[in-house]
Amino acid sequence: MERIIQFRPAYDKRDLDPKKNYGIYGVEIIFILKGEHGAVQFLLYTNWHLPHVQKEIDSKLFNPEFPYLFHKPQPADLGYHSYKPIREWQDTPSFEHCEILDEKPCYYDGSTLNAEPIFKRLLEEGDKGVWKALEDFYEKTFGELK
Repeated sequence: MERIIQFRPAYDKRDLDPKKNYGIYGVEIIFILKGEHGAVQFLLYTNWHLPHVQKEIDSKLFNPEFPYLFHKPQPADLGYHSYKPIREWQDTPSFEHCEILDEKPCYYDGSTLNAEPIFKRLLEEGDKGVWKALEDFYEKTFGELK
């Protein structure tokens, strides 16, 4: 099994032209456990923004309806990327060129709600807890394919 951690950078791609406006985004951290049948991932939105964007965000009032938005890390996804369909509704690949599966087609599914327990493990156990949770999720997801 291959363990991969990717950091995707923050950006500010705002533009007055709506066709060119891609907004702002914070750093993402992705933990990927890759094996013979595919990969599983835990995605964390850090909400770490570029300094000038963070200054702008910090000047705004906190919105209690969206406690994570722009101010706290947000567990975003626990998902899998499979070389073969796993669910009955997966009749076509989710991605024709999956970055995680070396540009091969993949069948993907994931859940934000299921990412919450792994975020808790990250806080309490560090990366060891994340890797153990991903190993368990890999076995649960791909176990029948063995």
